[in-house]
Amino acid sequence: MKAQHAHSNRAHTRTDSKALAHNKHAVQQRRKALWAGTAVLTAAVVITALLTSAEAAEPVHGVAISGDLKYPADFTHFEYVNPDAPKGGQITMASTGTYDNLNPFVLKGVSAAGAGSIYDTLTEQAMDEPFSEYGLLAESVEIPDDKRWVIFRLRKEARWHDGVALTADDVVFTFDIIKSEGHPFYKSYYGKVAKAEALDSHTVKFSFSEGNNAELPMIMGQLAILPKHFWEGREFGASTTEPLLGSGAYKFDTIDVGRSVSYALVEDYWGKDLPVNKGRHNFGVMKYDYYKDGTVALEALKAGDVDFRSENISKNWATAYDVPALKEGRLVKELIEDSNTQPMQGFLLNLRKPMFSDIRVRKAMGLAFDFEWMNKNLFYGAYTRTSSYFQNSEFQATGLPEGEELAILEKYRDQLPAEVFDAEFKLPETDGSGNLRKQYREALVLLRDAGWSIKNGKLTHAESGEVMAPEFLIVSPSSERIGLAYKKTLERLGIDLKVRMVDSAQYQKRIEERDFDIIMTGWAQSQSPGNEQYDYWGSKSADEPGSRNYQGISHPVIDELIDQLVSAPNREALVPIVKAMDRVLLHNYYLVPQWHIPSYRVAYWNKFDKPETKPKFSLGLNTWWVDAEKEAALDK
Repeated sequence: MKAQHAHSNRAHTRTDSKALAHNKHAVQQRRKALWAGTAVLTAAVVITALLTSAEAAEPVHGVAISGDLKYPADFTHFEYVNPDAPKGGQITMASTGTYDNLNPFVLKGVSAAGAGSIYDTLTEQAMDEPFSEYGLLAESVEIPDDKRWVIFRLRKEARWHDGVALTADDVVFTFDIIKSEGHPFYKSYYGKVAKAEALDSHTVKFSFSEGNNAELPMIMGQLAILPKHFWEGREFGASTTEPLLGSGAYKFDTIDVGRSVSYALVEDYWGKDLPVNKGRHNFGVMKYDYYKDGTVALEALKAGDVDFRSENISKNWATAYDVPALKEGRLVKELIEDSNTQPMQGFLLNLRKPMFSDIRVRKAMGLAFDFEWMNKNLFYGAYTRTSSYFQNSEFQATGLPEGEELAILEKYRDQLPAEVFDAEFKLPETDGSGNLRKQYREALVLLRDAGWSIKNGKLTHAESGEVMAPEFLIVSPSSERIGLAYKKTLERLGIDLKVRMVDSAQYQKRIEERDFDIIMTGWAQSQSPGNEQYDYWGSKSADEPGSRNYQGISHPVIDELIDQLVSAPNREALVPIVKAMDRVLLHNYYLVPQWHIPSYRVAYWNKFDKPETKPKFSLGLNTWWVDAEKEAALDK
């Protein structure tokens, strides 16, 4: 649901009656104060705004789309934190490549790791509920039954790091500047938000162009707020290496452009005692050192220059950590359960390229992928094949469509492949020996029907004479061995795959400009898909620079299914819609699915401690802390 990691649910919020009574009393007191006089709005405007609010919504301390809120209005901290965790110490992490921009909200440049940590959002998401938010900058939230708008009432104690009060004008400024001059993604993401307006100095209202979109109020709660007074006179859309001003728990500390960046805990942080912040933000300094690639970064961990690493290469996990420090307990290697919907990762085929515009070609590309051989020979058997865009969730399409899902799909039967209704989606399986004779036969029939045949050992199109020689664009050496293994199996079909590695800046530029044939990436999904699906595979995002519709998917049925899931009234209605969309995506073969592992693989020096309870839907690194005694023992 977030702009980086989308999360959402579907149902009306039901809140404890005592909390409602308390909040109702509080808002009545605010109304009395406002009626007594205001220096901002005329009395008539104030009364009109308040009466409209009173008739349509009650202020609440948090919102959830599915079911009740877990935490009452008087909660003191999340259950997955240690509220007494000590503050201080430093955590050093590694990033690869480089950076040249400290503003993470624009398209230009490569933004620094962690740059978003200096900002507060209107609400904070609870990571032990499918999708609930509680007030951070906002002390209360108001949403009418028809979901036509949302009002956030800001905490008057909120301050920027320079001591200036954070107000509704900052919120309105943020929305307007990000939508008009920020990364193109935001224009689409906030496309159904008609306007933002300050009702008074600490009350802001977002109005929506349509109702019954339960996720939009929560999307606005996740808006990171920017300081209007800081940005006046500065060019927002340009790259910058000037330390930016925030209101969050951290501020910029040291900046060595392209090499490292660190953030220091704000000692007088205005929100440190809020229930949503208790037990979080415990590191005194968070530092990111940049390395050429993941291999060098791993060596930095083993040398003690890096404190924490999340490992995503199975070969490294199996073989690269066998060092004395691990055996002595100074270095910790840990598998931590991941209960999230697993991401769909794969070889993404650029539909803008004529060679991949035919579904038969795309299906043939999948038949030539030998996952079982790769898993055994490259990945030490660590992975499971991914067969859904919503793997390991109730949204995963299985078997044949039935019930409500079938009823949804029937409306579009003439626009969908017949196998959506007639055949369960199954990925080809091999014995891992590298012998794909059966798959090759099926693939060659598909390619022949699409107008391709092997001439002089090269797959050639009968009409255009084009030789199929796609480029697999990569940015890391770890991807190279995967690409080379895939290249070998594609050669049997006459496809000459070129594996090309570029630096991170060039890679990002080419992805944004859609200048690629094949890339390897994926999408993280939430516990309740919503508006972010427009950005993933909606037609309007297909040619939007910087969107995550990398392949250029443009399908009227998918567009309509996204519209339906966004307006679903509850989770019961949402599930069959998402299942139907999953099935349509799979049967159109927009990518060659790869693999997943439902665990976090982390390695870290034994100087940290963490709460006994882990957040269900997050690793929870921001709840860890540096243990002074452990750190002292390491130093010895």
